[in-house]
Amino acid sequence: MSKTALLSIDVQNAMLEDNPYSKEAFLLNLQALLAFARKSGAEVIHIQHDGGAGDVLEYGTPGGEIATEVAPAEGETVIVKRKNSAFKETGLHAYLQSKAIDTLIMAGMQTEYCVDATCKSAFDLDYAVIIPKSCTTTYDNAYFSGGALTSFYENEIWDGRFAQVIPVEDIQAWLEGLAATAQNP
Repeated sequence: MSKTALLSIDVQNAMLEDNPYSKEAFLLNLQALLAFARKSGAEVIHIQHDGGAGDVLEYGTPGGEIATEVAPAEGETVIVKRKNSAFKETGLHAYLQSKAIDTLIMAGMQTEYCVDATCKSAFDLDYAVIIPKSCTTTYDNAYFSGGALTSFYENEIWDGRFAQVIPVEDIQAWLEGLAATAQNP
């Protein structure tokens, strides 16, 4: 039977203060996803980027803290990372293996950087990866809008290659099914 964890990646104060694409909808979707995961008994893991001394995401500073809207609940694991991938030099893989977790639901920031790097690392490590639609976000840049980047990664890069990209509502039903199966094996 599949064991699932939700990774909430880099949803930190300084990141949200820069107003990423569709920030309010993203936060509502992520809050719903966290509620579904917690209710189903899935492991919830928060990934927190530490940009180092002087960076807006410096660990222990207000900007580096996980946003209160999606803050860890008591007992939830926080993994601090210094690289784009949540797997690089963090112990995340060993932690997931110790819990026999084989399926990862990923949400967070930034779509084309840390979420993408973590997705591809998880794929390379043979995890089943699920990315809920509209549960990642990023910023406009000189070439693309944040919305275009998010859509491109969801539909052209990840879905069917590195992950399944499915609506949040479908993930809720799937998690409820896992919880029911776990209670009545």
